[in-house]
Amino acid sequence: MKNNKILIKTNCLEDAISLSQQIPEFESVYQKNEYNNRLNGVNSLVLTAYIHDKPIGFKIGYEAPTKQNFYSWMGGVLPKFRKFGIAEKLMTYQEQWATKVRYQSILVKTRNKHIAMIKLLQKHNYIKLGIIPYDTDEETRILYEKKLNLS
Repeated sequence: MKNNKILIKTNCLEDAISLSQQIPEFESVYQKNEYNNRLNGVNSLVLTAYIHDKPIGFKIGYEAPTKQNFYSWMGGVLPKFRKFGIAEKLMTYQEQWATKVRYQSILVKTRNKHIAMIKLLQKHNYIKLGIIPYDTDEETRILYEKKLNLS
């Protein structure tokens, strides 16, 4: 894995949707129409990571209704390719892009049970804004924000 070059491409929605359906943590996966509904008519970014032309991870986000913030909506890496920094590369790409576009911050909502994602957000200086309680603690959502340096 260390010698394999990770390539990140934009706008490969079909590959990203296919990957989302292979992530075991996503119990109920979104269908293509949900992606189209969320991304249609708003500024969005679809990132897909590849190794040897094989899609292995993705990250999708879109402009929040305020038009000042970017909402990082969905993302994941196939289990076989985790712990190689792929999610971090996708996150960094998204942050750099959102800064260039001049968004004030990136918002992320995750679930309590996604410990690796929570650790990654904290490592990258995302601040916990609040929680949205659900029936079980592991399904409780946590909202994070990272202010972008626009100077």
